[in-house]
Amino acid sequence: MSDRFDCKNCNESLYGRKYIDVEDNPHCIPCYDRLHANTCQECKEIISHNAKELFYENRHYHEHCFRCFRCDRSLADEPFTSQEDALVCSDCFCNEFSSKCVACDKTVMPGSKMLEYGGSTWHEDCFMCHGCEKPIGAEAFIPDKNNYYCVPCYEGRFAPQCSHCKKALTKGGVTYKDKVWHKECFFCNGCKAPLAGQPFTSQGESPYCVKCFSSLYAKKCAGCNTAITGFGDGKYVSFEDRQWHQPCFKCSRCSVSLVGSGFFPDRDLILCTDCNNDD
Repeated sequence: MSDRFDCKNCNESLYGRKYIDVEDNPHCIPCYDRLHANTCQECKEIISHNAKELFYENRHYHEHCFRCFRCDRSLADEPFTSQEDALVCSDCFCNEFSSKCVACDKTVMPGSKMLEYGGSTWHEDCFMCHGCEKPIGAEAFIPDKNNYYCVPCYEGRFAPQCSHCKKALTKGGVTYKDKVWHKECFFCNGCKAPLAGQPFTSQGESPYCVKCFSSLYAKKCAGCNTAITGFGDGKYVSFEDRQWHQPCFKCSRCSVSLVGSGFFPDRDLILCTDCNNDD
């Protein structure tokens, strides 16, 4: 008597019938389709054992159900992508979802090299310098109104030149007396210390830090004998050939402030009205 060879699920004999092994257990075709076959994502029907099945991102499809949801074109042998779990052929995706290059007005295909700036899109090779007309690609560029320039072209055409080194100044810098400098080029004409962000003054066309200007050019206060620089409490009083800081302009005898008051010179002294009357 021969051994039995039955379906693992329904126990019907498989002699002379087609069957499919599932983990070494034989199943008749109806049982296999009912228990183990995948369901088509599109039509929700069973994909039977003898049907051609396509698989994409954990989803299964009949071959005839694997189609673009926009134009219904078969995607079995076509490039495609997905949009919110729906399959879309490349043509439909480009027409509805891709950007157009503002230079050539052609579609920027998904996956191609492109550049986006200011809400516009270019093919990488179409994004060209308005000066030399060479593709800028991934290099640095400078916008000017509706045009774009590579750095060398912009510097040569538009960028102001530093008053010290005569090289282009493309960002930052210092402006003084209608001239521009790189920050590192704007320094004291005396000690060469950087002046950007620091108080400074000038003698003629040359900038000086407070210390150098004070030692070289500033007048001395007749009261405290220190430089009158114009910085800090910069107001001062001048009389004949002498100058005073405002706080230093006071009576030589009683030290009352003479700012805004009458005073009397007495040789090297300056006196208030009361001290002058005492004499």
